[in-house]
Amino acid sequence: MQALRLLEWNSDPVLVEVDDPEPGPGQVVVRIGGSGACHSDLHLMHEFGPGLLPWGPPFTLGHENAGWVHALGAGVVGFDVGQPVAVYGSWGCGSCSRCQLGMENYCEDTEHAPVAGGGGGLGLDGGMAEFMLVPAARLLVPLPDGLDPVHAAPLTDAGLTPYHAIRRSWPLLVPSSTAVVIGIGGLGHLAIQILKATTATRVVAVDTRPEARALALDEGADLVLAPDGAAEEIRSFTDRRGSDLVLDFVGSDATLALGAAVVRQMGEVTVIGIAGGSYPFSFFTLPYEAGLRSTYWGSRPELAEVLDLAAQGHVRPVITTCGLDEATGAYRCMSEGVALGRQVIVPNLA
Repeated sequence: MQALRLLEWNSDPVLVEVDDPEPGPGQVVVRIGGSGACHSDLHLMHEFGPGLLPWGPPFTLGHENAGWVHALGAGVVGFDVGQPVAVYGSWGCGSCSRCQLGMENYCEDTEHAPVAGGGGGLGLDGGMAEFMLVPAARLLVPLPDGLDPVHAAPLTDAGLTPYHAIRRSWPLLVPSSTAVVIGIGGLGHLAIQILKATTATRVVAVDTRPEARALALDEGADLVLAPDGAAEEIRSFTDRRGSDLVLDFVGSDATLALGAAVVRQMGEVTVIGIAGGSYPFSFFTLPYEAGLRSTYWGSRPELAEVLDLAAQGHVRPVITTCGLDEATGAYRCMSEGVALGRQVIVPNLA
């Protein structure tokens, strides 16, 4: 089969022929119906290097995956060949206290995980191929009726990551509250939908691109802004109180500074983007009791909740599909900032 593989750091991925995977005991092979192209893949290709992560190339890209069960290894129960499934992307040890709760994104025994701090498409072979080997059946979540793999695939990260960040901040998002979403890309446009579907908060969207701001309006944002002058406009919009929750899907110096400038006392700034920015934290740099937090992905139970939201029509990613032979072009569009929503690679598009 063909697979889009990152062969070394600081390089573009290449389409190569590899053997079809075969499942061992407890493993499952999934026929991929869709694999999302994530902005973090660009960091893997062009910014990361040896020693930065506990894993490295070569591996097949694609950590947002959904499809159909193709083959079951010995001992696997609870799934049938042909069944539509989403692949939970963060692969932990499966046994530590966090993994027992389905929070494999925060596995504390990475020595016994398939790959420390990663998963399929992040150190091990992902879904930008016709088939994908999943090391344990617990990492599969059945798709609810009404949700196809092409639309489910980006929900496994671009939907799950903002859902987790929003869900843990639900107590802040009362009807009088305001949430600010910085960066209306693959994750940000779904964050707006999730905020609207699960809370009564007002949503302010901030992005440099006019077309992204237009998308934010389409998704239900109450106010859309360019970054210049955004802090003052957000303060005015909130009667000078500030935002109860800031979701920063960029993570640059400038966006972190904007979040700190608009967060309300006792509010939260959650940093999700990995653009490498930083912000000085001290007693005086944020309003009283305001928190500066990071987050990584979400849990398996939360993925099931996101998929149910989508199946009920509350959340739907804006996607553009292409075949494996066009995947490098999809990444190029993403790096140039012209891609809206999520690019989804469909290996069997032909």
